Amino acid sequence: MANSYCVAELGLGRKFTSHVERVGLINFCRAMAWLLLLVCVAGCAVQRAEVATLPVAVSPASQSTDLLYITDRAPVTASESSLSYSAERAIFLSYGSVSITPTGNSPTKKSGWRVGAVSETGRFPATPYGVVATANGLRRTPTAVAAHEQAAAALQAEVTRRLAMADRKEVVVFIHGYSNSFDDAALTTGEICRSLQNQFVCIVLTWPAGGSGGLFFGYNIDRESSEFSVADLKKAIRIIAEAKGVERLHLLAHSRGTDVLASVVQQLAIEAYVSRSSLWQRYKIANAVFFAPDIDLDVASSKLFAWVSDPDLAFGSESSPSAVPPQGPMHLTVYSSPGDKALGASTLLSGSALRLGQLAVGRLPRDRSQAASQWAGSHMGGLVDFIEFSGGSGFIGHSYFASDPAVKADLVALIRDRVKAGDPRRQLVEIKRPFWRVSDVQQASR
Repeated sequence: MANSYCVAELGLGRKFTSHVERVGLINFCRAMAWLLLLVCVAGCAVQRAEVATLPVAVSPASQSTDLLYITDRAPVTASESSLSYSAERAIFLSYGSVSITPTGNSPTKKSGWRVGAVSETGRFPATPYGVVATANGLRRTPTAVAAHEQAAAALQAEVTRRLAMADRKEVVVFIHGYSNSFDDAALTTGEICRSLQNQFVCIVLTWPAGGSGGLFFGYNIDRESSEFSVADLKKAIRIIAEAKGVERLHLLAHSRGTDVLASVVQQLAIEAYVSRSSLWQRYKIANAVFFAPDIDLDVASSKLFAWVSDPDLAFGSESSPSAVPPQGPMHLTVYSSPGDKALGASTLLSGSALRLGQLAVGRLPRDRSQAASQWAGSHMGGLVDFIEFSGGSGFIGHSYFASDPAVKADLVALIRDRVKAGDPRRQLVEIKRPFWRVSDVQQASR
């Protein structure tokens, strides 16, 4: 409808009262084109689990994958009275098991896997938890505290049970992006888990995305739902990290989900810092991986690094302007692509100077480039790597992490093999540390 209107209004029969009116209409039409593109892409929906097989060994095609899910989506009854979760928000956090099973087709194809049984095994009390006024001030209600502790203990017991059966005593968590359904999130997490040879405990953290807000409102509804979920997912990650047997925790997110992860990392980092600890020491977080992050560059920088730059932040009981705890193996990896058209649409909608997922050394605004220069150098490779992907991934170029073997193989090397950028086993070309590019040779071998 918007395109028809633009064609009609800009036709020969339309007379404009001013140049401003014409320019305004042109800009409106351009915005509509980008919005249509965004809707067609479904923002960052990972192209509905359209994935390719990694150039590494994976589990047999006949083997199902059992995932642990945690969600603040509202539960619904799906077909044949089976449980699923909608795009509506719940005021409580649920968790359980979801199986990913092969279909009759080849599992290397889009239709090779489907979501099987979904079984909810626990639920936290509704938030915000109740409080009561006492002579000593406000207190959380004993009922809410007891229910929380019971749910947390049961969730931790389930993580510990899965760790006992896993080859690696490590947990991989995936947070999806805009317009993903519960099934989309589970299928993508299942693919990541198979890529890692099912050696890890894999958990899908899924927030209320994928509603029917329509052309104008769907993206903003999902954006606010992602913000709504930060507190819940932070609570979930904290509980997972404290489960018995966890040796390492790897946090992965795609597109809009990276904004959720950035907020979670920011808040957990501050919690750790004020207790004179770090993300690694307190939460065993070894990797935070951002794929095609749909987050403004300045906002990302503020969430991920501003707390480090605050000399007044209390380190324990008082501030310690020069103190930063040892970060251990904690590492941040950002995968970006200048050709990401979905993020181009997001840039237009948000008025952003640059989305983090479009980052390239030559695209940094001058003042940002000067600020980024203090992060350059080989010593920063121990903390953060920015990896540029210049290949294509369909028309949109937004879901390369789920469809490009070169990117997926690099993720496997990072998470499973613990290989640092610069090692020959990572097919990366150095631009200027900590900036890298996925090897053209590796991309050509797809």
